[in-house]
Amino acid sequence: PGENETKVNLEELKTSVLYSGPVDPAEWVGLRKSYPLLVYLRNNLLMLAILAFEVTIYRHQEYYRCRNNLTAPVTRTIFHDITRAHLDDGLVNCVKYFINYFFYKFGLEVNSYILLFIRLFMRLLFQTFSFTDCIFTCFCHTDYPWRSGNANFNSNIIKWLYFPDFIVRPNPVFLVYDFMLLLCASLQRQTFEDENKAAVRIMAGDNVEICMNLDAASFSQHNPVPDFIHCR
Repeated sequence: PGENETKVNLEELKTSVLYSGPVDPAEWVGLRKSYPLLVYLRNNLLMLAILAFEVTIYRHQEYYRCRNNLTAPVTRTIFHDITRAHLDDGLVNCVKYFINYFFYKFGLEVNSYILLFIRLFMRLLFQTFSFTDCIFTCFCHTDYPWRSGNANFNSNIIKWLYFPDFIVRPNPVFLVYDFMLLLCASLQRQTFEDENKAAVRIMAGDNVEICMNLDAASFSQHNPVPDFIHCR
């Protein structure tokens, strides 16, 4: 392309797979023969093994409870005998409580919820139309829309959104960060559901601020735990 046909730096174009030589259409859409095949499939096989291990554990627990006439715990926690009443009984019980309910108590503080939603929405929206757009681009265009002359995308934005690119290959490490963001969003959604369950509120305590409209000096009258701030 000429200088007036694209806003991409000409130095970057020298490294672009699209313009450096002929491109195999099969490889262009992601189909490529790999050798050895086991190396290519090892991550998929590892994921299947982990899923199989998880299902085995859950099946074994269900079978054990049915055989011994046991009921499933109310909450999926590690220490089932630790409740909100044990939080101030010592350091060990405090650690156990936060292992069980840390995200339940501090999920919003951990999550940048609005930015998380925006990023995941943009990523999922792109992935929904990416395949159709790739086919359309393959047969009708010479480059992706975000690399066209009228696009205002730079390389950093393309890398951040994990768009396919001929100039810079997407770094799969960024998917790890997306996984952590999606995990936090899933945990936060689970927390919102748990807050509406009476059994969970009894075990973990509710998240309502009982002293929101009270004077600071009268906190100890309504707080169920010892007052470590306004005590004498």
